[in-house]
Amino acid sequence: MKNEDNLTDDQRSRLARLLELNRTLSSVYVLKEQLKLLYYYGDRERVKQALDDWCTMAAQIDHPTVRAFAWQLRYFEYGIGNHADYPIGTSMLEGINNKIKVIKRKAYGFHDDRYFILKVKQACAA
Repeated sequence: MKNEDNLTDDQRSRLARLLELNRTLSSVYVLKEQLKLLYYYGDRERVKQALDDWCTMAAQIDHPTVRAFAWQLRYFEYGIGNHADYPIGTSMLEGINNKIKVIKRKAYGFHDDRYFILKVKQACAA
């Protein structure tokens, strides 16, 4: 589950032995590393091409879970492409959601939705 850079020497050698013993696992491990590259591309067309290539490689592995995961990636292809156009992580979104929850807690009992929306806009403008 760790990235290769975060493995200890013992974990790295155990992983190498495991990948030698299991061809399917070895192939999936390579696919995992390739899939991470999608999020570094800044061009939607390049992301689409890389995803097409990835799904083609995944189709070579005869495993139902890999096929299901490739189908799921195809289902979310538009959203994955959006990351190329708008490269924001979930940390910013989670922070904004947390701000909104705090404002909502403070405003409990008030019935003015417009005022609530103004407070959210004010908090997120900074």
